[in-house]
Amino acid sequence: MSILVRPASLAQAAEFLAARDYTILCGGTDVFPALVDRPPASAMLDLSRLDEIRGVSLQQGAIRIGGATTWSEIIYAPLPPAFDALKAAAREVGSVQIQNRGTIAGNLCNASPAADGVPPLLALDAQVELVSSCGIRRLALADFILGNRHTARAPDEILSAVLIPEPHACARSAFVKLGARRYLVISIVMVAVVVDCAPDHTICDARIAVGSASVVATRLAALEGRLRGQRIDLNLSHTISAQELAPLAPIDDVRATAGYRLDAARELIARALMQACEAHAHA
Repeated sequence: MSILVRPASLAQAAEFLAARDYTILCGGTDVFPALVDRPPASAMLDLSRLDEIRGVSLQQGAIRIGGATTWSEIIYAPLPPAFDALKAAAREVGSVQIQNRGTIAGNLCNASPAADGVPPLLALDAQVELVSSCGIRRLALADFILGNRHTARAPDEILSAVLIPEPHACARSAFVKLGARRYLVISIVMVAVVVDCAPDHTICDARIAVGSASVVATRLAALEGRLRGQRIDLNLSHTISAQELAPLAPIDDVRATAGYRLDAARELIARALMQACEAHAHA
């Protein structure tokens, strides 16, 4: 029989984790499906009642999203336009029922290569806040997710919040996802961009992250640098070079071949950039 513990505070939760090994439970949308063919963990730490790690707020120039904040709460939060890609990704996280229960921390700690929330957060330069009985540390999201189902979270740490620098008021974003069907689908490739554009679609700044095309969602720094000062047009996908896509390492699997994923990434990057620039022009 499993032990289920519900701490009354984040500090108490950290004390429990320091004393023994627990499986952390909040929304449960990743934990419970994994129990279909295996026994439950011997001890679970339920954080779902900790209001101190839920909600969205502005603190000291950063937007703080509590780790227990659900995707539905993110969708309806009053966030700047630069977060539109994150909201679009939130609408792709399973069904509405999953969005009502699944949390941002759970999505990141599960560390699936196809996690919808990761590319938009990478493009927003997100950090994660990790709390233990020893204190608090912060890591760039790019340094937190290390591989498939593998993160830098220590066994005694709780992902308490995601921290995002307050974006420029003119920044706009877009999220584009390719799957075998429209809804309830694991991505073949997905792209998130955050851009600051001039009215003529010239890019002043661009951040581009691609998911489902490597073990970890990845920023394309070389492409970002090359696009600054350039004007987006319909031929963009044809100008993206293999070298600019080199950080990606797609695989062949039942959903797509590696070559198809690279071709799709080129096209989705162009579409996402065009959408973001058009949103900027119509602001």
